[in-house]
Amino acid sequence: MRTFIGHQQAVTTDEFVELALGTPVELWLGVEGETEEERAARLDAARDILTDNPGLADDVARIAAEVIDTHPELFDIVPLPRPARRRAMRKAVAA
Repeated sequence: MRTFIGHQQAVTTDEFVELALGTPVELWLGVEGETEEERAARLDAARDILTDNPGLADDVARIAAEVIDTHPELFDIVPLPRPARRRAMRKAVAA
């Protein structure tokens, strides 16, 4: 199945989010290893975008709520049992 936003095809999840929001995800979340200068520039650009589009935060919240409502299985979390020997090792170290 192909997904299009406007006239552009979204191949990956990141492309879909970027096309839907009009901005790259990295602008809002940052990237690993960015310098303080890069972070400051990124946040400054994000502020400018929010100034130009004050409804963007509400749009993102609405999209997130729709995804959660449509696909609750994305949040099915199954706790994994911890190995018994790991707990025994912690007790031995604490003693």
